[in-house]
Amino acid sequence: MSYQGIRLPSELSIDQLFSLHYFEYMNSFYFPGESHPFWEFVCVDKGDVTIGAGNRSFVLTRGQIAFHEPGEFHWVKAGDGAAPCLIVISFSSDSPMMDFFRNKVLNIQETDRRLLARTVQEARSYLNGRLDDPYQTSLSIRPEAPPGAAQIIRTCLEQFLIGLFRRHNREEGPALFVGLSPSPDKTMKKNADEETFTRISRYLSANLSAHLSIEQICTDNLISRSRLQKLLHEKCGKGIIEYYSLLKIEAAKQMIRDEQMNFTQISESLGYSSIHYFSRQFKKMTGMTPSEYASSIRAIAERVPEHRHIDGKQSAKIIHKEY
Repeated sequence: MSYQGIRLPSELSIDQLFSLHYFEYMNSFYFPGESHPFWEFVCVDKGDVTIGAGNRSFVLTRGQIAFHEPGEFHWVKAGDGAAPCLIVISFSSDSPMMDFFRNKVLNIQETDRRLLARTVQEARSYLNGRLDDPYQTSLSIRPEAPPGAAQIIRTCLEQFLIGLFRRHNREEGPALFVGLSPSPDKTMKKNADEETFTRISRYLSANLSAHLSIEQICTDNLISRSRLQKLLHEKCGKGIIEYYSLLKIEAAKQMIRDEQMNFTQISESLGYSSIHYFSRQFKKMTGMTPSEYASSIRAIAERVPEHRHIDGKQSAKIIHKEY
């Protein structure tokens, strides 16, 4: 019995990575713009921004993504609402499928978010330096980077783009190989867990100024302590109180970037017993005090890029790492 294999074609492939950033901006941030001979996309994780692309400008809100084709001049500034958090990734690809993304602004779904989150997670372990510097033009690899990190980054990005292409072209159609699909019981449990986690996350976010105990969380959400702890560990690898504390610190970071309250007011609004305890918790979660965080974000906002345009010759100096 003989076998004959097939070669698996790559209909969309990413050749080189030029930048991969997760930015937490002050609400006064403005990037004056640049153009370069490779693709870039901007995805809003929180808040909103105004994007310029060629002769167009538009507002991009949470869950939206805009694509800049090679050679297109583009700029970005923080919107009028909450201070934004952005994922910005630039890369080269000669695949014909990329033509679909020219001048596109699309909405992403939870599956897309997870792929982007995995990409950013792998980039933190693979790339040297910070991921929040918008003026970084050169990538380097950590000597201790885990095996396969580059391939995970590439495949996650390719899967992310192919998913957007298929969904927005209405080409996905019905699922094949039904026999390999999860059983109805498992699917129902997964959906129920997702709904429960979402409900609890919203409950915690709505009570950031409180001092919630595990007992109170369980009572208000009609869930047992053991199931609650198991669910949190499955969904985010944290205990419920640790997750609650993380939500408070993320809210504090947002407030600092909004620049509407001082540290004492932020501390009080989030239910901390003192500014000193708030500062200790903030440093425990972020590695910086609130003032150090504010200074680091403000320093980025006040920087001016040395080059607004990257031509082919300059970009060759940037492309010194590839997968």
